[in-house]
Amino acid sequence: MRIDPTTPVIIGVGQSGDRIDTPDYQAWSSIDLGASATRNALADTGVASAVADAIDVIAAVREMENMPHVPSPLGRSNNYPRSVARRVGLTPERVLVEVVGGQSPQSLVTDHAETIARGGAECVLVVGAEATSTARHFADRDDRPDFSEEIDGQLDDRGPHFEDFIDMTMVRHRLTSMPVAYALAENARRNRLGVGVDDYRRAMGSLFAPFTEVAAANPFAASPVIRSADELATVTDANRVIAQPYPRLVVARDLVNVGSAIILTSAANATKMGVPRENWVFLHGHTDLREHALLARADLGTSPAAAIATSGALEMAGIGVADLATVDLYSCFAIPVFNICDALGFDVDTPTGLTVTGGLPFFGGPGHNYSSHAIVETVERLRRQPDAFGLVVANGGIMSKTSVGVYSTTPTTWTPRSDRPLQARVDNADPLPVAEFFTGSATLDTYTVDHGKRGPIGVVVATTHDDHTRVAALTSDDALLALLEVGNPFGVELTIEATEGANSARLA
Repeated sequence: MRIDPTTPVIIGVGQSGDRIDTPDYQAWSSIDLGASATRNALADTGVASAVADAIDVIAAVREMENMPHVPSPLGRSNNYPRSVARRVGLTPERVLVEVVGGQSPQSLVTDHAETIARGGAECVLVVGAEATSTARHFADRDDRPDFSEEIDGQLDDRGPHFEDFIDMTMVRHRLTSMPVAYALAENARRNRLGVGVDDYRRAMGSLFAPFTEVAAANPFAASPVIRSADELATVTDANRVIAQPYPRLVVARDLVNVGSAIILTSAANATKMGVPRENWVFLHGHTDLREHALLARADLGTSPAAAIATSGALEMAGIGVADLATVDLYSCFAIPVFNICDALGFDVDTPTGLTVTGGLPFFGGPGHNYSSHAIVETVERLRRQPDAFGLVVANGGIMSKTSVGVYSTTPTTWTPRSDRPLQARVDNADPLPVAEFFTGSATLDTYTVDHGKRGPIGVVVATTHDDHTRVAALTSDDALLALLEVGNPFGVELTIEATEGANSARLA
């Protein structure tokens, strides 16, 4: 097949790690990790010097500490992508930092593939890293390193844009905690299936046990330990409940030190620079969709947008689920994985597996950057399986944003974005109205119990009787908490009262 010279291709990928429990731990900053991953990606191209000279854009995944109200105990760079560039000796014309959300790595790859196809960039580096484990380790020590760095130069900071999936109703009712928010969705799905808490935990354990086997073979994994389904599902002192129904071991692991880098250019440029043809990987399908706000979803236990995005990317690539050789479904919690499996017919025991990294609870959840590692692993595996296809599903917010990529070494012409018809299918589903404050009667839809340091607090979502409006509320009511802990409170009648800071619920 003749390849259009403007076709975007991935030509280099790399990862880096600095595990705190290993003899060669170096206390690297996120800049160091990003720079190391970039050097590895440059070396992976086979023509590092030529590619380094050609990089004119660096697109960085936003670090967790580069967000309002998030502490940076060791300091940080005021311009992360240019700090990475300076470490490696790159001189990009333009750099940017993306908005928040785990969808951003795949979204950045898609965005810049399209930019390259239009002739708007020559060679693009997508880079991201987190050193949260090191930051936690040194935070209160006198010998802590200083990672502060001031660097001049252009920066397109796209801003966090939390408002894309968080509003004041969520802030008032603890839904900025991802375990709490996802637990509401998880329990809603459990209610739809008619499954008890213990059986549902066993299902999560069965889903994630194979992930641990992948993580155990991954040198960059934060927790390279094989665990059984029973071990993951059984609540113990070491595997305490974080937010019902989640035991600790099935929740994304945020203490990691890892970085990743992906380099894209055009087919013409790759040829000109002498990148070996067997290094090229093409993006055959891609989608980016947004879901309704969590509390406005008619069924809080599903995300149609994620399913539509995934099927849409596969359709663009001209393949089906059975044609995939590798799969990575975003796995901060069980429900994003279950959501795709339910909708598209993935078998949780599929021989291809549902992760190429080990997943966020075991490989680790490096802030918004997890799916960059999934893309790197996918590219490396596909190079060993010419003409096979790999799927990466990236998720941001509370199943709020989904970005999907379908990859292969098989050449293809670039297909421009065509998300609008798919987004219209999502938007056409009528969202429920949501009340920030409410006093009156309502029926419980879903719930969780947040087991924090100050004791358990119930979080409930209910639908009002009069106008079918959604309302969230907190509860410390002993009778209601006891019912929530048992795990089958769906459909009970609540009395909700608007108080100064948040709505309060008790049994009617």
